Amino acid sequence: MGVTTVSGLGWTAKAAPAASLDRIIENAAEIHGLWSEQVRPGDWILVQTRNSCYSLSAQEDGSFLVAGGWFAARGREQEPVRVCGCTWGGSIIHTRLVAATGMFIEFDNGVRTTRIANVRLIRGGDGRTH
Repeated sequence: MGVTTVSGLGWTAKAAPAASLDRIIENAAEIHGLWSEQVRPGDWILVQTRNSCYSLSAQEDGSFLVAGGWFAARGREQEPVRVCGCTWGGSIIHTRLVAATGMFIEFDNGVRTTRIANVRLIRGGDGRTH
């Protein structure tokens, strides 16, 4: 089982809002984060934010079972949810980005995390449950 830690951004979170939309689009592929095409069913993503810790268990259909933070507080850890993408806290969302240090995850149920401090990918696939 492999563990990958993702840290750093191609540019800082504070620089993104001041950049032009064209520049953000041009540099999107350079963001050091976890992209949707890197995640396989059975993988686990551990995300530490400013206020919470989350574990995301990748499902066959592209959704995740998420434990921790808001999901634990509301008893919603067994409900599948999709990651819409990541933002710097504004309205620009990177829809293929699952998690990146310095950004915020947005879920399809309207939940948005606080700023991400650390991301770890743990390769799975052995049928472990949340």
